[in-house]
Amino acid sequence: MDFSEVRQYFPGDDVRNIDWNVSARMGEPYMKVYKEERELTVMLLVDVSASNEYGTVESLKREVAAELTALFALCALTNNDKVGLLMFTDKVEHFVAPKKGRRHVLRMIRDVLAFQPQSRGTSLSTAVEYSLHALRKRSVLFLLSDFQDKNYHKAIRVAARKHDLIAVELYDPRERNIPSAGLVPLKNPETDELIWIDTSSKSFRKKFSLLTIQNAAERDNFFKSNSIDRIELPIDKPYIKSLVKFFKARGRRR
Repeated sequence: MDFSEVRQYFPGDDVRNIDWNVSARMGEPYMKVYKEERELTVMLLVDVSASNEYGTVESLKREVAAELTALFALCALTNNDKVGLLMFTDKVEHFVAPKKGRRHVLRMIRDVLAFQPQSRGTSLSTAVEYSLHALRKRSVLFLLSDFQDKNYHKAIRVAARKHDLIAVELYDPRERNIPSAGLVPLKNPETDELIWIDTSSKSFRKKFSLLTIQNAAERDNFFKSNSIDRIELPIDKPYIKSLVKFFKARGRRR
């Protein structure tokens, strides 16, 4: 609620809204009048680290993130909301301050499609902390990432208290279930570390699957315990129905 103006007091008005300073000057009671602030500020935090340049299906994680960025930006445009963009790796790579307008949104979409990051690592806390300093009023933050990072919990917890934060986790199904394909090399795209693994080993595949499921469950518990909304989107399936279902459920809670 934002302050709008003052007006004379009428019987039945809430006395808690009396402006005593104005009333003293005017010699009669005056009320503070407020209006509801409906304009939102939407900030899109997009992970462009090297781990998002991965995909065993038609699209890479980063390509799906770019589609979602465009979708959320166009929704903000339709609602006449301000929207901004922050692309990050282990540093803030690119920042576009929130604004309104079609040209502004089209510029953001162009940026996220064409941008080439300078770094390869991931730091969710760096991106979130930058947003905390850049945004003065409460905003809606969409954090699009594969969450291949550690030590981000404190920053996200602080951001969720100040803003309405929605975590959008993108993953490739092969990151959670490795098929049997014999001896294959695996390379960490962020560190260039290379290891060879025997995917024909049932015990290895089982341990790998259990570890990724455990990590996903830990992230889910963290977001739930801090009342932070989270959407898990596999990149091998259409995401529109999942988004519609999520926002309908979110709307019923509010």
